Amino acid sequence: MAPLLRVNDLRTHYFGFRGTRVVKAVDGISFSVEAGETFGLVGESGCGKTTTCHSIVRLLAPSAQIVGGSIELEGEDLVKKSQAEMRRIRGRRIATILQDPMASLDPLFSVYDQVAEPAYYHQSLRGQKLRQRVKELLAAVRIPSPERRMKDFPHQMSGGMRQRIVGAIAQAGGPRIIIADEPTTNLDVTIQLQYLNLLKDLQRATGVALIFVTHNLGIVAKMCDKVAVMYAGKIVEMQSVRGLFYRPRHPYTKALLDSIPKLGVKEPLYGIPGQPPDLAALPVDCSFHPRCRQAMDRCRIEEPWQHNLNGDGNVRCWLPIDEEAAGRG
Repeated sequence: MAPLLRVNDLRTHYFGFRGTRVVKAVDGISFSVEAGETFGLVGESGCGKTTTCHSIVRLLAPSAQIVGGSIELEGEDLVKKSQAEMRRIRGRRIATILQDPMASLDPLFSVYDQVAEPAYYHQSLRGQKLRQRVKELLAAVRIPSPERRMKDFPHQMSGGMRQRIVGAIAQAGGPRIIIADEPTTNLDVTIQLQYLNLLKDLQRATGVALIFVTHNLGIVAKMCDKVAVMYAGKIVEMQSVRGLFYRPRHPYTKALLDSIPKLGVKEPLYGIPGQPPDLAALPVDCSFHPRCRQAMDRCRIEEPWQHNLNGDGNVRCWLPIDEEAAGRG
């Protein structure tokens, strides 16, 4: 069967005044998401994760433009859709959960109004059926006393409850896939765990696929089936979660894992030296080589091509790998 979502060679650039400065925020990435799967997208701030998500749902800043590639949702290329067509797709077939719920919630409308809107618009529910649906959605995200709390406004709820409300809104239209862009960033550790467990429970109950964007590899280990590591607008490694943690193939992935504090190990914390490159002046060689502990001469003169890893993923690196495990992509 074809994947639920297939992103192929996606390129999204930001253009400065009169096009004098071009920032290649997303520079030719490809991945797919199966129905019911959780796909992780990780990397440092500024690597292109959020722009990838905004490109998928076609909600980009005026200065940004998709300049190449395709985004196929159930075989339909979203890049070719008009904004009117996308408004019918957002919420109904694909939904988002943002890291700051107050950026998603309107302070002037009640919880009921905001959760009801996608169910009204996409599922044509009215009257008592709509009210019952809102109550069920709030109960599903574990809002206590949903009948009473649906009358409240966002400022009357805690950060954790507001994030749950955003999750209820994302579910209201019955989407096939939800993009969660760092949804636990503003939550404390205890509430983070509760929210992650809630998302997994909702996924099991509905079969919805998740794209989970984060810089926290601990969350990746708990939540994801497959993960892509982004650096400087490109996917440098993509594997199953087990493969990524037990046998990382790209030096950047290894460096990210090495930077995680280890319980009981009294060693100085490792930090990746240097800074990511300027996306408006990307080099023609490997973008990571100035920070890489294993850089070779070839890394400084030529951009690496993509190796396939026995059908379990791929890596973009010049480091020698087993010939049987890789082929030129």
